[in-house]
Amino acid sequence: MLVYTPEQVNDIFEKFSLQSIMVIGDVMIDAYLWGKVTRISPEAPVPIVAVNRRTNRLGGAANVALNLKAIGARTYLCSVVGKDDRSVIFKKLMQENNLCPDGIMQSEKRITTTKFRVIGNNAQMLRVDEEIDTPLDDEENHRFFDLIQNIIRSVRINAVIIQDYDKGVISPLLINQILQLADEKMIPVVVDPKKRNFSFYRNVTLIKPNLKELTEGLGISLDVFSLDKVRQAVRLLHKKMHVPLVLATLSEEGIFVSRQLTDGTFTDHHLPAHLRSIADVSGAGDTVISLACLALTAGLSDVEIAAISNLAGGQVCESVGVVPVDRTKLMMEMLSRKL
Repeated sequence: MLVYTPEQVNDIFEKFSLQSIMVIGDVMIDAYLWGKVTRISPEAPVPIVAVNRRTNRLGGAANVALNLKAIGARTYLCSVVGKDDRSVIFKKLMQENNLCPDGIMQSEKRITTTKFRVIGNNAQMLRVDEEIDTPLDDEENHRFFDLIQNIIRSVRINAVIIQDYDKGVISPLLINQILQLADEKMIPVVVDPKKRNFSFYRNVTLIKPNLKELTEGLGISLDVFSLDKVRQAVRLLHKKMHVPLVLATLSEEGIFVSRQLTDGTFTDHHLPAHLRSIADVSGAGDTVISLACLALTAGLSDVEIAAISNLAGGQVCESVGVVPVDRTKLMMEMLSRKL
């Protein structure tokens, strides 16, 4: 159990603000239609949402960048969008949020991924996705990696986050190129994986699967939740992937952190979820990977990495829609809660 003093919390966040993090992955626009439901459609047994507001937010890897920026870290976002009307909206959102656009590549072969969510009476009722999820072709991949390489070689980067939403930007070839470059520059790589590329994330510094990604990625089943089964799965991941640090998010069961030591033994900790009023889990994984990366680069312990990212991920679930973490609120919760 962790109990922080105000001085300790201030010191942690000062360390966070000194970090420069590169985020590579699939970006998207989270588009919302907000309204009220007062009746059922006479055409089909579905609710009618009377729209009174429309909003666009940065999503996917861009939300990871927003979380890092909200905490105070310097952020470099690298991704691929289309050359379409929605790319204009995406660039405008980046500008409004003071995110550097230098790592964003445009492609005439793709569209800008957009998730349309219909919110009625403050609850999500429908989501419609507009995307191309085929991998980048060789020419695009070469151009994109050159962009990443130029940034890494021109500025100080403390860690790289690969935020894989399985929309085609992250490929086995790109993963291999990033890992080679990071190894050359001695930069830790932190990954939020999806099933398609799961087995290619060998030898990364930290991997953060949720329970579904953990079991699918390893090709195992976990019909009934138990901590022992999670521990067995995580240790299998350590051995197959040669990843020293695993952070498995378990939804309402909290978070599990495990490290394989150089002598082949393991240390692990399970932290339960905090009691909260959950409104929407969208974007929680983005927040967890952001805080886990910052805690890792700040030199915090494995338990602290898990505790702070677990707290932050729960915090954003109290808001409807994808939102970044609130720095001040997180600091206050670190002081008021036993982690």
